[in-house]
Amino acid sequence: MATMDLAQRARLVMDSNQYLTLGTSEDDGRPRVSPVYFTHSEYREVYWVSSPDSAHSHNIAARPDVSVVIFDSTAEVGQGSAVYLTGTAEQVLDDELEAACSLAFAKMSGAAKPFAPAELSGDAELRLYRLKVTRHEVHVRGSDPDHGNGIDRRVEVSL
Repeated sequence: MATMDLAQRARLVMDSNQYLTLGTSEDDGRPRVSPVYFTHSEYREVYWVSSPDSAHSHNIAARPDVSVVIFDSTAEVGQGSAVYLTGTAEQVLDDELEAACSLAFAKMSGAAKPFAPAELSGDAELRLYRLKVTRHEVHVRGSDPDHGNGIDRRVEVSL
């Protein structure tokens, strides 16, 4: 990725990975991290499906400010790349589901199958969640040939 600018690098990480680590806060302030399959719309909104009874969903309902990291865990040591997202998460309301589902399930990968709005409302056990991203940062290795300064760091990018 040496000749790639940092915004391109961030987009590549988001486009080439299927899971993110979602960071929420428990009632007592302890952090909670959860792996979730995700999709995104234009890098500004991130979607996932979860049970509203899960701990991270309860945390989002009470404290919607969240952090996310997306990275390839199979990368060789010293070759990893990551994107950090900050923003506000929410359960998508029933009256927004049709539009949100068309965005959330427009680009699926692997064995993932899109959900219909009816599968995410009413008596359904799952709901659609959305992160509205307010900040994107990319991990820059200290040894990066183009952007490194000797120390690993995060650099904010605009996507």
